[in-house]
Amino acid sequence: MEILFLGHSAFLLKGTKNVLIDPFLTGNPSAAAGPGDLGDIDMVLVTHGHGDHLGDALDIAKEHDAVFVAMHEIANFASSKGVLRIEPMNIGGSITVDGVVITMTNATHSSDFEGGSAHPAGFVVAMDGHRVYHAGDTGVFCGMSLICELYHPEVAILPIGSRYTMDVGEAIKAVELLEPSIVIPMHYGTFPLIDSQDPKDLAKGVGTRADVRILAPGESTSL
Repeated sequence: MEILFLGHSAFLLKGTKNVLIDPFLTGNPSAAAGPGDLGDIDMVLVTHGHGDHLGDALDIAKEHDAVFVAMHEIANFASSKGVLRIEPMNIGGSITVDGVVITMTNATHSSDFEGGSAHPAGFVVAMDGHRVYHAGDTGVFCGMSLICELYHPEVAILPIGSRYTMDVGEAIKAVELLEPSIVIPMHYGTFPLIDSQDPKDLAKGVGTRADVRILAPGESTSL
């Protein structure tokens, strides 16, 4: 599997299927690509309804006839906007889409959107023998230890920007709870309000407990 960082919280997991998560590209000053530059997309996952996560998800899902996976209310909103293939979820249980197992996890945040509101979430994506946890926007919470126990994510993609999500110190605690092998920081540096945190401090704080891979927008890492 290849994990491509597109900027902010947008990632493309490239394997037997191409899974796009939180594609905020248009209007994103750190975006490494536009909606038309991604190649084939099989699934679009959205952690919550805020514009810097929902982003271009509806247009991309329609353009590629991709499966749109999100919290129940957001998925139904996508359907009302013309997305043909939706997979509504909620916290608890997993779904399998074309061989990819997707589990929705809790997040501590807010989540309003044009169509209403919905609980915020993260995802554990299991594909090609790997498990990737995209935490969405969240603070650190004790339930991360349960995510570790139940799903054993190899990779944890964690927000570190502070103010709206965890800061570096809280993300270090999240690594302790999740016990991943690889950590990728996200949701920092895009705007002035989330520009106070240095991902190198995350790497120093985590030390040998995990491999912290700091990706610039447009860079990727392989598992």
